[in-house]
Amino acid sequence: MQESIAILCGGGPAPGINAVISSISRTFLKSNYRVIGIHEGYKGLFLKDRETVDIDFKFADRIHNVGGSALQMSRYKPKNEEFDTAFFIENNIKLLITIGGDDTASTANRISDFLRSKNVSIQNIHVPKTIDNDLPLPEGIPTFGYQSAKEEGVSIANTVYEDARTSGNWFVVSAMGREAGHLAFGIGSAVQFPMIIIPEMFNKTEITINKIIRLMISSIVKRKILGINYGAVIISEGVFHFLTDDEIKSTGINFTYDAHGHPELATVSKAHIFSLMLAHELKKIGLEFKTRPVELGFELRCVRPVAYDLVYCGLLGLGVKRLFDAGHTACMVTVDNKGNIEPLFLTDVQDENGKIKPRLVNMESERARIIFEDGLQYLTPGDWEDAKQYIENPKYYDFREILNW
Repeated sequence: MQESIAILCGGGPAPGINAVISSISRTFLKSNYRVIGIHEGYKGLFLKDRETVDIDFKFADRIHNVGGSALQMSRYKPKNEEFDTAFFIENNIKLLITIGGDDTASTANRISDFLRSKNVSIQNIHVPKTIDNDLPLPEGIPTFGYQSAKEEGVSIANTVYEDARTSGNWFVVSAMGREAGHLAFGIGSAVQFPMIIIPEMFNKTEITINKIIRLMISSIVKRKILGINYGAVIISEGVFHFLTDDEIKSTGINFTYDAHGHPELATVSKAHIFSLMLAHELKKIGLEFKTRPVELGFELRCVRPVAYDLVYCGLLGLGVKRLFDAGHTACMVTVDNKGNIEPLFLTDVQDENGKIKPRLVNMESERARIIFEDGLQYLTPGDWEDAKQYIENPKYYDFREILNW
């Protein structure tokens, strides 16, 4: 029977997935492997009536530079008792290729362990994907999709900033990001937003909604001192991951709740929440500004990939074949700035509980220092006297006082 490889995509989409699928398929087809694409991720893998597609050169060529994913995705995470050997044996699978984040990679390892216990030996290689840029790749190497998502985010943010100037409003922009603020930081620094708020900047104090609102007001008052009555702030939605349930409930927003009684954050706009709370606080202290929310999330995930990601994803796909031929398994494929392909073994980046620690924005880096010290606009002690004409206690809104820097 012809030897085969299987490809599946887990989690949410990111620009460049199709370029990865395309380059993987081409290089394995060239070596006379059958390439099977699995729809619906892990959910589809273990269905008896699973939907698959045999990928040929024509299919691979057509999808290379298209946004979205030609293989339908799923966040489904199978339990061990759902595992089965049938698909792998019946199709003579030699390699399972997974495209996704840390959960997708960890599940692939569990499946491989199960198959080995049943005397079915296959390799598994993971292609790290997320627009959040939070997987622990080597320093300076982004996750694929991040650059394309950032480019689209910058395009929208530029328009938002021009709207702020034109209409005299303050916009509150929220950008995707679980625990890390890479996307918000990248977009905000590119457009030169006067305020960027990410979880990592709270490295010396607890994250609270009160502090987030005060940081926004600090920028608003500073801009007013400068004679500018408009602006925009970008906030990483990752700040919500560090707030308590009680703190989130205190916003007054009507949330739905999951089976464990936790607010379901995915169903609401974080920008809307912070815009409403900022408006309330501005009215309370007597500052008249209109605030408007903008959410940067799903709009960024399926855009056509930029040239950087097209080249990068092509190398990642070709790199899978290199690692496979070298006998590597249970690893992620990485490509450095010189084009060198190396395996990153999951055991080297997992904690004692098997969880992959997210890569955060390095607040000690020169780039972060420059942006947060010189690139933003906020109150400092030198502004306190001028700020008194607008707020009673300027120290309360001082950037460094809020963050305990």
